Amino acid sequence: MASRGTVKPNGNFNASADAEALHKAMKGLGTDEDAILQLLTARSNAQRQEIKTTYKTLFGKDLVSDLKGELGGKFETLIVALMTPPLAYDVTSLRNAIKGAGTDEKVLVEILASRTPAQVKDIIAAYRQEYDDNLEEDVSGDTSGHFKRLLVILLQANRQTGVQHDKIESDAQVLFKAGEQKFGTDEQTFVTILGNRSAEHLRKVFDAYMKLSGYEMEESIKRETSGPLRDLLLAVVKCARSVPAYFAETLYYAMKGAGTDDNTLIRADFRRLFACSLHSMIKGDTGGDYRKALLLLCGGDDA
Repeated sequence: MASRGTVKPNGNFNASADAEALHKAMKGLGTDEDAILQLLTARSNAQRQEIKTTYKTLFGKDLVSDLKGELGGKFETLIVALMTPPLAYDVTSLRNAIKGAGTDEKVLVEILASRTPAQVKDIIAAYRQEYDDNLEEDVSGDTSGHFKRLLVILLQANRQTGVQHDKIESDAQVLFKAGEQKFGTDEQTFVTILGNRSAEHLRKVFDAYMKLSGYEMEESIKRETSGPLRDLLLAVVKCARSVPAYFAETLYYAMKGAGTDDNTLIRADFRRLFACSLHSMIKGDTGGDYRKALLLLCGGDDA
């Protein structure tokens, strides 16, 4: 699967020159926001971390603090996000989602449904190091029901690998019996199977489920479940199909509708910047205006 982002490492990278340019953009009257934006979006996250170190070495000041002092609003939020290493960004986002006023389920869903088991293990360790707290306990204390159970399963970071050919048909049948064929829904079955099987196995289960029931897995989940559990199950299914497409869709819906959801936009765009190349996938998987909008979001062709 393509793992290139729309932001590629800059070939002629010079951390000192970049640090000087940023310093100059923030010096004197007014701030040259365009110069800051052009420079930082044309560097990879690893390169931005180097610029941060060099900036402190040259000027004895913290680049992120200086940027915060010069910028404001959504632009500041985005630039600070761009300057944050991916792991730290996830950990901070999760902490704010749990410890803020009310729980931001959207953040929990977005991060925990889309990260690999190795990434989840890193997040748990970094969370403990940063806050001296147990992420699973914090998530459990703030959520309930099958939504909580599926989050806990994802936090075990024990998703199976490979395809279990002998279980494809039976998984599809068990899911069909637990939802469409049942009065009421057996949520536990959905939670256990979707939380534990590998992405490649689940893609085969979804195909078998479609043949068996005549429904896409997403359609059944929308009909059979509701609330945060429904959102999490849908995210897990979409990420099993394609993580890049999931983020493209998240971006699309954050921009569509009444008022732009800037926080989601910044989070999803942040992931996209270093996580994936969407073009070829979107071309194959979508059509019409939706496809056009998504392709525009991806920043030019894959060529």
